[in-house]
Amino acid sequence: MIKVRVPATSANMGPGFDCLGVALNLYNEYGFEEIEDGLVFEGFPKEFSNKDNIIYKSMLKVFEVCKYKTKGIKIKLLKNDIPIARGLGSSSSCIVAGLVGANNLLENKLSENDLLNLAVEIEGHSDNVAPALLGGIVIAVIENGKIIYEKIENKNNLSFISIIPDFKLETEKARSVLPKNLTYEDSVYNIGRAALLAIGLNNGNNEILRTACKDKLHEPYRNSLIKGIDLIKKEAYNNGALASYLSGAGPTIMVIVERLGCFTKSMEAFLKTMKFSYKILELSVDIKGAIVIEGDK
Repeated sequence: MIKVRVPATSANMGPGFDCLGVALNLYNEYGFEEIEDGLVFEGFPKEFSNKDNIIYKSMLKVFEVCKYKTKGIKIKLLKNDIPIARGLGSSSSCIVAGLVGANNLLENKLSENDLLNLAVEIEGHSDNVAPALLGGIVIAVIENGKIIYEKIENKNNLSFISIIPDFKLETEKARSVLPKNLTYEDSVYNIGRAALLAIGLNNGNNEILRTACKDKLHEPYRNSLIKGIDLIKKEAYNNGALASYLSGAGPTIMVIVERLGCFTKSMEAFLKTMKFSYKILELSVDIKGAIVIEGDK
């Protein structure tokens, strides 16, 4: 059985809407095996154990491109640490795992770029799937139907603190509150900050991160769906955070810190006063992306 590990991701990072994301050291692991006949799922909830499973559908994309007809497939959920519908790339982990697993079964006929383009074709945008596949902090855009990307170096080895609420927020709902049109002023605001964030991270200039992570394209509209987000961000800054932003479509709030110190304990004490319960994870950047951790045929 081929075993694939895929990291969680945090997309947008404030101003980088649909084009900027970071891979984090929180993982799902999946097993893949070609069998004599049929489709077998192990470890998945019943509602995901069918042909509509996004992992299986992603595998079929690889088989289709490679003109390969499989006899049967077994997919096993080995580790499931990425929370669903929390803005940490759970669906992207499934897409990337299916692509990498299928490609490995075919002895890697497709290149990494081939897989990335297929992932974006399935997902619709690159901010989660690119870091999930490639690792690190990634800027990725679509040009003439192809993905152009570049990695940003995490010079100061920053920590990413995930504040995860106990309620889900489906991406479809989070996108439904976005405006159909944007002002020229708001667009320029985000362009400047996205550029500032990229160069600040790459140069290790932490002083500009708070300004650089600000956004006017999606967070002002989605914040209404996440009770207490302004208070949580304010408390994070009171405890020394460098920056904070809404992870993906939410509802997870991501906080960037340089030194952990007592940050997590202080935030946990504060969050106990909030209406909803929260889980805090101390994470760092995963630089490897999706990997095959064990494989035998």
